[in-house]
Amino acid sequence: MKIGVCIKQVPAKDAPLAIVEGSTWIREADIGFETNEADSFALEEALRLKEKHGGEVVAISMGPERSKQTIKEALAKGAQRGIHVLDAEFFKLDPLTSARSFAAALEPENFDLILTGLQSDDQGFGQTGVLLAELLGRPHATIIMAIEVVGSGLKLKRELEAGWFQWVEVPLPALLTIQSGINRPRYATLKGIMDAKKKEIRTIERATLGASGAPTQQVQRIYVPQKSKRTEFITGSPKEVAAKLIEKLRHEARVL
Repeated sequence: MKIGVCIKQVPAKDAPLAIVEGSTWIREADIGFETNEADSFALEEALRLKEKHGGEVVAISMGPERSKQTIKEALAKGAQRGIHVLDAEFFKLDPLTSARSFAAALEPENFDLILTGLQSDDQGFGQTGVLLAELLGRPHATIIMAIEVVGSGLKLKRELEAGWFQWVEVPLPALLTIQSGINRPRYATLKGIMDAKKKEIRTIERATLGASGAPTQQVQRIYVPQKSKRTEFITGSPKEVAAKLIEKLRHEARVL
């Protein structure tokens, strides 16, 4: 089975973010980067499928030169080769243009299965995977929590709301978006790190893919939310206090 995995490099979770002038992106020189969490689970699932059924795992990432580090980490964990779609200003792309770029880069590969994380930790659109499936004309399923190969297709466990799950079947070739927690991602071994240095990473300039187009979405402003604290006392009988508290948790705090 030939599997492609889309992985994204995102700001580290503990990075102190600073906004550039114009409020369109963050100041990258001051922070560290890491592999998007959901994509790490997608990579691990691809490696497990390859180990069980044979084939090849190819790691694909789009971004500036630093994004190659994410591909190298995937190669160290067991992916056979990588594809880097080079674009220094990838953060300006909307999900559709990103999906068009990935589609143009991946279509010649004829993957049996393409995996992506459910969404990215930075922009969190959660749209690129399903748009990519549509552009490639492939069946897809989202929020995947388990994958079983059945004949010439896949049996999948999808996470729904309120603790419910759904089993569906899709034929191959297909595209799946993977939910965090589907497995336990492995660490790269020393041998894997050394082997990764010998593996191929093919670079493709995004501008050469002919995947431009008018954006359907645009980020107007990025900002750091202002934190504030407030103490409020609720008075009344226990029954009245409980009713008021539930109302505030539901409509103000939005945790219910």
